[in-house]
Amino acid sequence: MDLPYFIPAFDDIEDPIPVINPATGALVGRIHQGSTIEVDTAVLRASEAFPKWAVIDATERAKVLFKAAALVRNRQAAFAGLLTSEQGKPLKESKNEIAGFARILEYYASISGLLKGDYGNSSAYGHAIVSRKPVGVCGAIIPWNVPAIIMGWKVGPALAAGNSIILKPATTAPLTCIQLAGCLVEAGLPADILQVVTGPGPVVGEAIASHPGIRAVSFTGEVGTGRRVASLAAPYFKRVTLELGGSDPMIVCNDANLAEAAKGAVAGRFFNCGQTCTAVKRLFVDSSVEEEFVHKLQTMISSLKVGNGLESGVDMGPVHSLAQRSLIADQVERTIEGGFGTIKTGGKDITIGNSGSSFFEPTLLSGLDPEAPVLKEEVFGPVLPVMPFETLDDAISVANSTQFGLGASVWTHDTRIVSRACEELQAGIVWVNQHLKIPPEVPFGGTKDSGIGRENGRYALEHYLEEKTILIKP
Repeated sequence: MDLPYFIPAFDDIEDPIPVINPATGALVGRIHQGSTIEVDTAVLRASEAFPKWAVIDATERAKVLFKAAALVRNRQAAFAGLLTSEQGKPLKESKNEIAGFARILEYYASISGLLKGDYGNSSAYGHAIVSRKPVGVCGAIIPWNVPAIIMGWKVGPALAAGNSIILKPATTAPLTCIQLAGCLVEAGLPADILQVVTGPGPVVGEAIASHPGIRAVSFTGEVGTGRRVASLAAPYFKRVTLELGGSDPMIVCNDANLAEAAKGAVAGRFFNCGQTCTAVKRLFVDSSVEEEFVHKLQTMISSLKVGNGLESGVDMGPVHSLAQRSLIADQVERTIEGGFGTIKTGGKDITIGNSGSSFFEPTLLSGLDPEAPVLKEEVFGPVLPVMPFETLDDAISVANSTQFGLGASVWTHDTRIVSRACEELQAGIVWVNQHLKIPPEVPFGGTKDSGIGRENGRYALEHYLEEKTILIKP
């Protein structure tokens, strides 16, 4: 494979962290176990490199991003194979994710002109100039589920705006991120502007969140860790973006195209083995079409092929870790044993290959009580719970009755319902007759416990830029 920045063994590193293929339990590679000292060193280097990168014209910085995107596209197949090996998702999903990273870089390169400031003139106050300056050294802490895309969301706007950035990938899926960072350096990014520091979250992640030399932090992960990041950043008044958990509702009305809605629900839940913040995690269906709709879902879900993502024809790979699989199995078990619902298909962990694999059957649950654990808790895996509703008021009320507010979708052809749902659903993004699509041009983030701030689009640049006002006396 064409992996120019990947060292598979790290035999000379003391106490390395192994990276394991969740489909086989096999060793993919090892990474360095970073420390607070390495974060200190990275921040010092980033601080020293920052001034020269910051003053380069934005269009020149854009050329680096465009070139890096081209390098990534040329190595898409190799990078996708590595991503599947360390993360588990099917190869077709990994290929799309690598292409998505390249597209994000291209997008931020293309809007470099928006980084310019504003100019005005007032007879009373004179000339007013508002310049937009990069904030300085930034930090990014990313998860294992969609590492390439989320890296792009953070690194793309930070670099386009002229900042330097310290990236901490997840310890279980860091290798693809190292490759992508290498492409940026190869494309001409100055030394130390982007640095990858690997290691456990409680050490490296906390050091980034609390370091006084880092002016902005962007974190994607679970709610509790997000609160910890915010508390560590607060004493230094850092800019903080938090993209946290979600329990996305999908509302299917009786006038919806049921075949298309069923396809959307299956894709929206079982993509990436259900391990996506904005996956369909609670499915509400008009009671008049529930039986027909559940039957369609059962047929589709039962036909999904589960296996090693590197094999052809696989629709769903493994859960990312054995610990994660145990948590999902417990949530399903508590739901069934508590009498909160029934299993229509799936519901069990399975072994494919050897005992080191972490597969779980794609699962459909119906007849659910609102207090079911799979509805009250975020289920980060391939489990789709279905609930009927009698009125739109009921559906919206239950959809909003959660601590989360990341995404939501409504499936209908009634413009009045669309208007109501888009207005009343408490979510950072609402889809109509689709779910999970997030192009790089639009802002992405949540409300309530799903976080603060926005990634993606020109809105993400606000996190990485600050304004300076200059008034010139007339």
